[in-house]
Amino acid sequence: MNQVQTGSFGKRYLTMRSEKLQYDLAKAKRMKVCYLFLAPYAILFFTFFILPICTSIYYSFTYYNILEPARFVGVQNYINLVLQDEVFLTSVKNTFVIAVITGPVGYILSFMFAWFINELPKWLRAIAVVVFYAPSIAGNAYSIFSIIFRGDAYGYLNSILLNFGFIDAPLLWLVDPKYIMPVLIVVILWMSMGTGFLSFVAGFQGIDKSMYEAGYVDGIRNRWQELYYITLPSMKPMLLFGAVMSITSAFNVCDVPRALAGYPSTDYAARTVVTHLFDYGFSRFEMGYASAIATLLFIVMILCKKVISAALEKVGT
Repeated sequence: MNQVQTGSFGKRYLTMRSEKLQYDLAKAKRMKVCYLFLAPYAILFFTFFILPICTSIYYSFTYYNILEPARFVGVQNYINLVLQDEVFLTSVKNTFVIAVITGPVGYILSFMFAWFINELPKWLRAIAVVVFYAPSIAGNAYSIFSIIFRGDAYGYLNSILLNFGFIDAPLLWLVDPKYIMPVLIVVILWMSMGTGFLSFVAGFQGIDKSMYEAGYVDGIRNRWQELYYITLPSMKPMLLFGAVMSITSAFNVCDVPRALAGYPSTDYAARTVVTHLFDYGFSRFEMGYASAIATLLFIVMILCKKVISAALEKVGT
């Protein structure tokens, strides 16, 4: 009896699956025009995102120096990275220090500033957005800090400290390994108000004001409860986008260390994973090794994105 029921259930299940497949195929045929409109973006996305990622993963298993055909070496590049490349391990440590500090802090600062700016009048809010966003779009804005942290008495910071008697001799802010990382973190935080900040500003403008009125009727008594139970749940897409942008910028730090601390920096104190990738990819032209670095960085960023997505799902629940 049980075998008969099981067989009958299996047949019904296969029939339902077949009917659903036929329905999906018929629906796909009816949506041809929609796919046609999606085609330009899909082609560009595949060409400039999916294809480069797949190509990088493939070359990470090869020895490829551009001048010779790629030669398959298996996981040797990854073994060399983890077990033999001490500079890479230093760059991983520096990158995680930068990411752990500037990522969450920059993310929180972007949200808090957007929250405060949202309370301003419209004309004043527009000015404040430009002021906070400008450093992230200015090409060489961080070069100002090369003057501030200049290693002689003419540097602004050294000059102030000398005049007030805090130091007896100029400090080599961008040469001494003891000071390089704190200086870089300050500069990166100053430039952290990027696209995520704009998404937060737009997210606050898109929240239905009637939700706050309904919240106060349901028992919300202060701004912090309003933030946690109404604002954050209403802004989950913007929060996730801002988190992704924060992760990307935190792990992709390269230009600031190279411009301020030199290339290479003293004792590799400012070496990051992307700087290491740049070194092997564009200075030594060891593209296979550079692809292995890029692949590992890509995997770490995906995992971090998954963790943050899981954490944001619990907001407001």
